[in-house]
Amino acid sequence: MPPCRIGTFGSWRGRRKRLPSGKNSEIANQGVQRVIRSPKLSRRRMMAATGAAAGLATFGLPARAEGPLKVAGIYTVPVEQQWVSRIHKAALAAQDAGEIEYTFTENTANTDYSRVMREYAEGGHDLIIGEIFGVEAEAREVCADYPDKAFLMGSSFLPDGNNPNLAVFDNYIQDASYLSGIIAGSMTTSNNIGMVGGYPIPEVNRLMHAFMAGAREINPDIRFQVSFIGSWFDPPKAKETAFAMIENGADILYAERFGVSDAAQEKGILAIGNVIDTQADYPDTVVASAIWHFEPTLNAAIAAVRGGTFAADNYGVYSFMKEGGCSLAPYGTFEGKIPEAALKLVGEREAAIRDGSMTIEINDEEPTST
Repeated sequence: MPPCRIGTFGSWRGRRKRLPSGKNSEIANQGVQRVIRSPKLSRRRMMAATGAAAGLATFGLPARAEGPLKVAGIYTVPVEQQWVSRIHKAALAAQDAGEIEYTFTENTANTDYSRVMREYAEGGHDLIIGEIFGVEAEAREVCADYPDKAFLMGSSFLPDGNNPNLAVFDNYIQDASYLSGIIAGSMTTSNNIGMVGGYPIPEVNRLMHAFMAGAREINPDIRFQVSFIGSWFDPPKAKETAFAMIENGADILYAERFGVSDAAQEKGILAIGNVIDTQADYPDTVVASAIWHFEPTLNAAIAAVRGGTFAADNYGVYSFMKEGGCSLAPYGTFEGKIPEAALKLVGEREAAIRDGSMTIEINDEEPTST
């Protein structure tokens, strides 16, 4: 999940994406300059919101038909952090394909974020990517000061007409989360699943709800223990919380935070991963993971900048499974260990999601224990 959500938005008041409007590291750093420093939405409603936002303004950056684009990434955490690692991985892939020249700054404090944005904007970069959850107002001021630059930022808010060169995104991987829930629901014997999250914000809540819905589809008798640790990175606290859930009967854990799978491994129970695949580190513990693929999001932005059509748009839909933005990780060490009924249902539901005949509900409300 995204880092550094808790911050001050100043006097700026935008529309939250959760409010419908009308819609360890697998990182290689070769060749990259590294700088160390709510309510419920359906896919249709989200697409409507995206279209409405896109109609607010169109960005006028000249088309770039030749040569790689200069892209800069600004991250508030190390690029090994699970959420940011997916963005970084996609940028590295685009660079390897010759589409972009990529540089990045990691561990950027919120108080320093706007300065780094300005440095990259003045440094001739065509597209600047990152996450502005803790600096929403300040980042928009920078975007307004550099109208000839394109910005693609992780944000809790919809794009707005005041910043026609700012598009937003987040990891809407509820489709894969739902499928991972089916697997978890088929493998619990106590009908008790523990779920440990960072903060109860929309970007976490929607994935938990989707996971719970998938588990209930195959096993309606499941009970859930839900807890939030109040941190994006506190493995000891996450582990301690998970231990308490295991003591209370949980035999499968939903590992939204680092530390949860460690608890599952120590106690000999199973875990479900989130955003990245950690099965290599926990081969006898992590059954399945809902994986975020940022490549469709970044590729769409690159194409828009290159074609001169970049706009104040909501790129969240590119995280949907139908767009290639999420998937289940390979079962790996659990091949042959997952019940056939669950695998059959996962296959059917995945096909329906991909062809558009099934839509996984987006529920941003805080989940609670049952």
